[in-house]
Amino acid sequence: MIIGPEPVSGYDIIGDVHGCAKPLVRLLERMEYRCHEGVWQHPQRKVIFVGDILDRGPNVREAMSMVQRMVDAGEAYMSLGNHEYNAIVYSTLLSIPRNDRVARYYRRLGKHLRQSLVDYRGHLPEWRSLIHWLRQRPLSLESEHFRVAHACWDSVNVNYLREQWGSNPLNHDEFIKRSLDPTQEAHQAVERLLKGVDLALPDGKTLKGADGIRRDRFRTNFWSQAPETYGDVLFQPDKLPNELMQTPLTHKDRKQLLNYDEHQKPLFVGHYWCRGKPSIIRHNIACLDYSAVKQGLLVAYRMGGEKSLDNSNFVWVESDQYT
Repeated sequence: MIIGPEPVSGYDIIGDVHGCAKPLVRLLERMEYRCHEGVWQHPQRKVIFVGDILDRGPNVREAMSMVQRMVDAGEAYMSLGNHEYNAIVYSTLLSIPRNDRVARYYRRLGKHLRQSLVDYRGHLPEWRSLIHWLRQRPLSLESEHFRVAHACWDSVNVNYLREQWGSNPLNHDEFIKRSLDPTQEAHQAVERLLKGVDLALPDGKTLKGADGIRRDRFRTNFWSQAPETYGDVLFQPDKLPNELMQTPLTHKDRKQLLNYDEHQKPLFVGHYWCRGKPSIIRHNIACLDYSAVKQGLLVAYRMGGEKSLDNSNFVWVESDQYT
């Protein structure tokens, strides 16, 4: 989706909320937004959410309602995250004839969506309305000065979506169907923009993450200029053992990797569970996910028309998922 010229002084781009409604209120207040008739707004600025409002946190329904009201009132934009995509697919699978593969996928999505489903229990019409609303949202956003995608920007897939499906591809039943088929371009586009690029660990190895989940893949970055090893492209909270950090990238690995070069527009992503004090990755890349739902920070970047990002433009609040 293209964001056209608007009479605003800038945009406040907010990272993964994951049901942390109270920290979201504190962050908006810190940036001098005020709630008027149920809608948070600023006289000169608008918000952009990078996705993953749903799941994990204590107040999913409240956080989602805040975001919906802002977007519907024209005070914010939202790019979908992988958790919103999961919710759309989960609801879509209810109407698909079941086989073993569909049943397994449905159960797996149900586990990921557990907190959202708990929060919307007893509010089925609201959940259905939310799914319809989410299907109207884009998978990426772009303005004259910057870009937003939940996990990474892949120009090939962005162009495919715009040319073949328009601004809101998930509003098409056929697109959703294709996105579930690994052989389809739609699947590749969703995987790249909402999840980034994962590489398989060698020799069938698996690693147990800090979240207790055992995985056979790891998340990679998309800005390394001349990567040689796994360690050069690793971008996730869980480190690899030293011997794997030094594992050389294969030709197959390199073909899967993306590169967002330093000459492109500033790009904002979430998704990657960063820690510590918010800072830019490179002069044109910033990740805004600082693990708010894990007692980390809920982070925003106050974007104007600058071509080079600046650490002084980050704003954040501490987040405690139990308050």
